[in-house]
Amino acid sequence: MNFTAHDTNLIQLSRFGFVNSYLVREDDGFTLVDTMTPGSAKGVLNAALRAGAPVRRILLTHAHGDHVGSLDALHERLGPEVEIAITERDARFLAGDKSLDPGEPQSKLRGSYPKCSTRPARRLGLEDRIGSLEVVASPGHTPGHISLWDPRAGTLIAG
Repeated sequence: MNFTAHDTNLIQLSRFGFVNSYLVREDDGFTLVDTMTPGSAKGVLNAALRAGAPVRRILLTHAHGDHVGSLDALHERLGPEVEIAITERDARFLAGDKSLDPGEPQSKLRGSYPKCSTRPARRLGLEDRIGSLEVVASPGHTPGHISLWDPRAGTLIAG
């Protein structure tokens, strides 16, 4: 797993040259943005240890397999006190519900949507904040896709 510190608050983790997650430093530890593909949990936890803080929350930008693939493994290792957050819309995909809402494009969903046993404790809405990150709606990749704005450094994580 590649480890790239972009500034004091943002560390990019990469696998296979195109699958990414991010550790965002907060006062109490890290917010992990996305969990990568299955098999990434150990590398993510080692990266957080290397960076000197625990993962306190997991924030998912959307429910595709390369973003939620290690969610269950990380939740199992980190325990129930770690907050899991995703939009209300994409939380349904995590539960296995692939139905489309009225007003959404009624075309076949693209990408993998694995069913996860972990249930998010927090359902994110527009303009919510989790740690230092502000939720920005960016539907299209999935109906409930979000990006995350960190005003401390003017950074946008687009997932």
